Amino acid sequence: MVAYRLNLPDELSQIHNTFGGGELWKCVSDESTIISLCDIQVEESLNYVEKPIVVLDRNTKALCNKDVKPVKVQWQHWRGSEWTWQPEDEMRKHYPDLFASADFEDEV
Repeated sequence: MVAYRLNLPDELSQIHNTFGGGELWKCVSDESTIISLCDIQVEESLNYVEKPIVVLDRNTKALCNKDVKPVKVQWQHWRGSEWTWQPEDEMRKHYPDLFASADFEDEV
């Protein structure tokens, strides 16, 4: 395994500055992956939670003995593909406000 020690700015001094090469390779040449520190809110525990901003679509997948309902979610600062499919019940549980304007309850 290859590890790199980075010279981080002072505002990131509480973050450990050594990273595995596998964590860094995606960001080497893609400037679209850069997120300004002003655009995100880092908690005191140095965690950053990505927040969903809108439900774009809904689908139903028939598995062996049940139907699974994923929703297509757009994320606030996601890089690469800006949306992912997530389980609808989990998204409703954690982010009920996302479904206020785009409620799919009455769809068949």
